[in-house]
Amino acid sequence: MTVVLGVEPMTRAQLLAVARKFETLVLDDQVLARLVAQRAAIDAMVSSGTPVYGLSTGFGSLATTFISPDQRRDLQRSLIRSHAAGVGPEVETEVVRAMMVSRLTNLCSGVSGVRPSTAQAYLGLLNAAITPVVHEYGSLGCSGDLAPLAHVALALMGEGDVRVAGRRVDAGEALRDAGLEPVVLAEKEGLALINGTDGMLGQLIMAIEDAGALMSLADVAAALSIQALQGTDRTFLAEIHALRPHRGQRDSAANLVTLLADSPIVNSHFDDPSQVQDAYSLRCAPQVHGAARDTLTHAAMVADVELASAIDNPSVLVDGTLVSNGNFHGAPIGYVLDFIAIVIADVASMSERRTDRLLDVNRSYGLPPFLAHQAGVDSGLMIAQYSQAALVSEMKRLASPASVDSIPSSGMQEDHVSMGWHAARKLRTSIEAFSDVLAIELLAGARALALREPLMPSPCTGAVSTRVNAASGGPGHDRWLSPEIAAVGELVRSGELLSIAQGFVTLV
Repeated sequence: MTVVLGVEPMTRAQLLAVARKFETLVLDDQVLARLVAQRAAIDAMVSSGTPVYGLSTGFGSLATTFISPDQRRDLQRSLIRSHAAGVGPEVETEVVRAMMVSRLTNLCSGVSGVRPSTAQAYLGLLNAAITPVVHEYGSLGCSGDLAPLAHVALALMGEGDVRVAGRRVDAGEALRDAGLEPVVLAEKEGLALINGTDGMLGQLIMAIEDAGALMSLADVAAALSIQALQGTDRTFLAEIHALRPHRGQRDSAANLVTLLADSPIVNSHFDDPSQVQDAYSLRCAPQVHGAARDTLTHAAMVADVELASAIDNPSVLVDGTLVSNGNFHGAPIGYVLDFIAIVIADVASMSERRTDRLLDVNRSYGLPPFLAHQAGVDSGLMIAQYSQAALVSEMKRLASPASVDSIPSSGMQEDHVSMGWHAARKLRTSIEAFSDVLAIELLAGARALALREPLMPSPCTGAVSTRVNAASGGPGHDRWLSPEIAAVGELVRSGELLSIAQGFVTLV
């Protein structure tokens, strides 16, 4: 697959293909022509002698410092070196690549004024699978993700460290081995390479993809638990959810109806007078899962707008003028990153409550305590629920929004910042925890369904349950539990369990 970066906005799927699958990226000829035209405007300003921010002045609070013509290329190089000040652990390769793809779309948007050769060199890093080393800390989301993007630009100059096939090597060496030349930055290009929200946007797009898949799997996990707890499917009727027609709620309820269809377990207790109403964690799953889905839909809208945006400062307008602006501020992205962290923490909390109910002999309608083979001698899944509760507690902590914080910088010139990078980083941790929370509910639900035999679940959830029990060992005497949880966690992360479900039914 080749992804073409053209004059139309890049899609989220295209960005993910390059970032995660290392697909080849090419620039359309119309993009190159646009870059030539916009660079001519920059060259005209450089020749005019008029002081222009970032071309013939310093940066940030040094914006009033005039830079002589013979120092202006030094200015760009010094900008990158000084801003490549990140500290802490390395950021994941897919995050760096997503950030680079997003930045390249901005460089090619026609407002940055970079030379076509510089855009081509940036693309060359991606296609050669050269990943600059970017560090965890350094971005405040002011003027975008300055420090992370500066580390990428440093590699473009042949300086700093990069990763190639997992090895950490000198950037200059990696460029030579790939047949690439270091870039000597011209006026405006240093600013153009670092002034954007690309790190937080790339992580938002990956979070939408990952959390969306997990939300579909949350419906599957709930369907396993509902059957194992002898719940009803009546509360998921379309007529009920038409009374409160949020799209996400309707979709989640429809998923549960489909997942529970033809379930002998559900049908076996239809007239049981002892079960008048199911607990909220069962009955209200569409309302909670659905609200989370709607949040992801809103986040996707924000991401699509951002992908179609041209973010730089200053920006070259159609008439050739260069205008300073604040489009680099990360608030629109930071807000939805925090919003996603909030809603998946709540969905995880509901998942944990269903798991706890499966293990509680007083609320599980005949299942053995903790789903143990021989309660007392065996503890069953008792401590798996502890781990799940610990993960949910951590997700609740991570749900505290980063975007409400602001710490002034650059001599008070950048006096309100978005902290969008921090919102993105904690969301990645939260999504990892969410995967394990669902894995533990699926582990418990599958074991409980096996213990309900000879009553059988629906064909779809039965296939999921069989795969989970095959990976974890199913019911039986206590065994070393961590590897079993990890095995199911891998089925969650790989998408295998969701694929099994979708092989039987169509999920929305």
